[in-house]
Amino acid sequence: MRVFDELQRLERLSEQVEQKVSRLEEENIALKNQLLEYQKKLSDQEEALEDFKNQIKISKIVRNIPVENKASAELKGRIDDYIKEIDKIITYLSE
Repeated sequence: MRVFDELQRLERLSEQVEQKVSRLEEENIALKNQLLEYQKKLSDQEEALEDFKNQIKISKIVRNIPVENKASAELKGRIDDYIKEIDKIITYLSE
């Protein structure tokens, strides 16, 4: 009878271990998915940061364009408009 009781106890322990392993596997999958999500968000934010860096470079170039005549002033205005439009697009895409 003792052997039978011991076998039953071992069976229960085996079932508990299987359940625990199953839960851990599910948790592992969920954590992997969460990690992929965070990596995607990080990638998006890094891309947005690069866009802002490029925007800053363009702004510096625009500010350094001498406004000597009407054509230069018009070009500077158009570039400013492009930058504003790019800002709107970046804002929209980052939402």
